[in-house]
Amino acid sequence: MTTIEIRDIEANGMRFRTRMAGDEGGEPVMLLHGFPETSHMWEPFIPQLVEAGYRCVSPDQRGYSPGARPEGKESYATENLASDVVAIADAVGFPQKFHLVGHDWGAGVGWRVVQLYPERLASWTSLSIPHPGSYAAGYSDPDQQERGQYIQFFQEPGAAEAAFAENDWALLKSVWAQSPPEEVEEYLSVFTEPGAMTATLNWYRAAFGGGQGLGGEFTVETPTLTIWGNQDQAVGRSTTLKHNDFINGYNRWVELDAGHWLVQERLDDVSREVLDHLRKHPAK
Repeated sequence: MTTIEIRDIEANGMRFRTRMAGDEGGEPVMLLHGFPETSHMWEPFIPQLVEAGYRCVSPDQRGYSPGARPEGKESYATENLASDVVAIADAVGFPQKFHLVGHDWGAGVGWRVVQLYPERLASWTSLSIPHPGSYAAGYSDPDQQERGQYIQFFQEPGAAEAAFAENDWALLKSVWAQSPPEEVEEYLSVFTEPGAMTATLNWYRAAFGGGQGLGGEFTVETPTLTIWGNQDQAVGRSTTLKHNDFINGYNRWVELDAGHWLVQERLDDVSREVLDHLRKHPAK
């Protein structure tokens, strides 16, 4: 049975609550969660990675960890979130190259790491989010604009926070319909902490409130696996159409008959694809 340890890791002048598992000699893998989740989302997947010989590190990212919750939306710009990833990797003793896997906003941050720190990555896996240039190109599609209306609502300081808290956090609980009870309990314990809801919404406010989005157009040489669910409620097909145009290196695109929450909905498929990807591109 895999033991998952929870530790506070000091990095970038902050303290990140981090799930860790696996032998320190194993190839390093960092797992980045999305919104509204925490590193707990990876608990079903981490044992499979560990059994395959990998060392896993999964932080509650900036805004989610109580010791990493700076004020102001500017603190949550994607380049800052990406720098956290590299700082945490260094703090836990990862070698020069490591594998990176991200879902939802964790994938958004991961694309930024690919852009800014490609020399640090052995491989990159994005769950649910295509290349930012493709996402931006497809965002003008009416269907995608309808899917993305929540992003505009999240720009309203105070209003979004109040909506989430209404009726004993009913809106958040509806988002977690695919999660088991212990995961919902974990998530609630984080999002009900003082300042947590604003801090996590600041990711959207920094990126889409007149900011730079997810990083714009750039080409990718890092070996890349992208898994997308064709029933995704938030990320429609129009955002995926130019994805391949931005990937110059190894590129595998997997479309599943699934929604947005791929780990909860299609764990076996995700595990198989990710493990195959990691084995093809070992960290050296």
